[in-house]
Amino acid sequence: MEMTSRQRVEAALSHRSPDRTPVFEYVLLSPLADQLLGRTYGADPVHWERLVAELGWEAAVRRRAVDQLELAVRLGHDLMYVVPVPPPPTTRAPLADAAGSQPTRPPEGPVEAMVRRNEAAAAAPPPDDRSLSVHRVLQQEMAQRGLDLPVLAPAYGHGVWTDVDLMQAMLLAPEVAAAHFSLATARCTAVIDRYLDLGIRLIGIGGDFAGTRPIISPAAYQQFIVPEVRACARRIHAGGGWAVNASDGDLWSVIDDFLLGCQVDAYLEIDWYAGMDLARLKAGYGPRIAFFGNLDCGTVLSFATPDEVRRHTVDCLLAGGDTGHILCASNAITASVPLANYLAVVNAYRDTFNLDRFDP
Repeated sequence: MEMTSRQRVEAALSHRSPDRTPVFEYVLLSPLADQLLGRTYGADPVHWERLVAELGWEAAVRRRAVDQLELAVRLGHDLMYVVPVPPPPTTRAPLADAAGSQPTRPPEGPVEAMVRRNEAAAAAPPPDDRSLSVHRVLQQEMAQRGLDLPVLAPAYGHGVWTDVDLMQAMLLAPEVAAAHFSLATARCTAVIDRYLDLGIRLIGIGGDFAGTRPIISPAAYQQFIVPEVRACARRIHAGGGWAVNASDGDLWSVIDDFLLGCQVDAYLEIDWYAGMDLARLKAGYGPRIAFFGNLDCGTVLSFATPDEVRRHTVDCLLAGGDTGHILCASNAITASVPLANYLAVVNAYRDTFNLDRFDP
C-alpha cells in the first residue's frame, strides 16, 4: 500500500520499512531552483530583500512559503527544510557617536571578545515569533491544498566553524566558552519550544565543527558541546519530536559522542567527500540512528557526468538500505550543480522505485 509522505518519513525515522525511501532536498538554491520551478524562487535567501521591497513583508513571507511548497510538490519531495525568516525591518538607525560615525572599540583579545558577546547574548530579547510566520503560512497553504509534508526546522547554535575567538577561549578561558554554549542552548531551546507549539516535530540541532577533520579536539567537543546538544535533544524528545544532529566534515573521531552521547535520532549533512561512508554508518548505528543523505553535492553532483551522478544516487540508495534512510544531498544544491546532474539524481531515484520520470 502506498504511504503518504508523513507516513514514509515517520517510518524511516522509526526504523520501519517505508514503501520507498523518502526523498527531499536540504537546501536547493537559485538558479537551479528557478529552472525547476519556472520562476524566480522566492525561498532563496538571496531574493529576500528584493521581495520585501517589492511586495511588502507579509506578502514576501507568503511568496517564500508558496514557492517552497510548490517546488517540493513538483519534485515529489516527502519533506521540507524550512528556516525562519528575518522579522520585519525596522527604521531605527544604529547608534553613532557625536561626530556621526559608528562607535569603535579598541582591539581586544579573544577572551575579552567572548565576554562581550556573552553579555550581549544574555541581554538579547527572546526569539521574534514573527520569524516563524513562514511556518504558519506553510501550514495554511498545505491545509488548503490537502497536503501534509513534514517540516524539518533548524535550531542550530553549537557550531564553531570559523569562530576563532570562541576556539581560542575554549583553551584560554574554558568558563567563558562554557557560558557561550550555555547561552546558545537557552536560545535554541526557546526556538525548539516554539517549533513544538506549531506541531513541528523534526528539528535540526548542533552545528558545524569539522572539515577534513574536526577543528577542535575530541575532548573539547565532549566537554563543551555534547552536553549542550544533548540538552536540546532531550527538550525535543520531551515534546514528542525527533532530534537531528548536523555537521559537515570527517566526524569519525567523535562519532559515538556525536550520535549517542548527544542522544539524537538522526544525522544530517553526512559528508561523503570527507569520508563519512553511509554503509559504514549504517552498519555501526543503523538500528538506532536515521541517516539523511549522503549524495556529494560539492564534487560528484557538481562536476561528475550525469551517468556518474546516476550511479552515485543508486549506490547511495543501496547503502541506505530499506530502513532509517532519507535521500538528500550532503548539503546545499548551489549554482555549481548543473541542471542535467540534478535531473540525473531525480530520475535515478524515480527509476529505482518505478515512478514516472521527471520532465521539467
